[in-house]
Amino acid sequence: MIGYIRFADSLSAWFGKAFAWLIIFMAAGTGYEVFVRYVLNSPTSWALDVSFIMYGSLFMMGGAYTLSRGGHVRGDFLYRLWQPRNQAKVDLVLYIIFFFPGVTALIMAGWKYAARSWGYGEVSVNSPAGIPIYQFKTVIVAAGILLFIQGVAQVFRCIIAIRTNEWIAADEDVFETEDLLMQQAAKAEKDAHP
Repeated sequence: MIGYIRFADSLSAWFGKAFAWLIIFMAAGTGYEVFVRYVLNSPTSWALDVSFIMYGSLFMMGGAYTLSRGGHVRGDFLYRLWQPRNQAKVDLVLYIIFFFPGVTALIMAGWKYAARSWGYGEVSVNSPAGIPIYQFKTVIVAAGILLFIQGVAQVFRCIIAIRTNEWIAADEDVFETEDLLMQQAAKAEKDAHP
């Protein structure tokens, strides 16, 4: 089970980080659009659609990564006070009753939606540029599959937590700048005064 958890966490992290680069492209595209619209008085017909597609892809493909890191919103005013074993029992029931049926529906509906879109080469109706969006519809299916894979890992985490009363945390891969600076300052202080 632990091997699968590490595999799913790594897969989710890879996709989450890869799609995070879309933020740079969105910022550059928006900056370009602002420049040509307000400085050159020549707005583009594609900027809005492209930013929607990139933001939607980033949002959907980051879902499994966020799930692996426990970053989704939850009402934990009581939950946080419970023992990990009790948290895991509740989580396990909720994954079975709500998460997996919802994600399965997302995959199945997304598959039909994407197949139809690919079938007629769907383009955006929001602009005259005719930006193709069928590839974006495929992101729905990919995101659902990644969520399902990560959901299985979360169920394994629940089972282990029920047995051991401890959560298996995901590897830390994102650090606050302030924390890193404080660690560097503490190390420098320690090295200066051995």
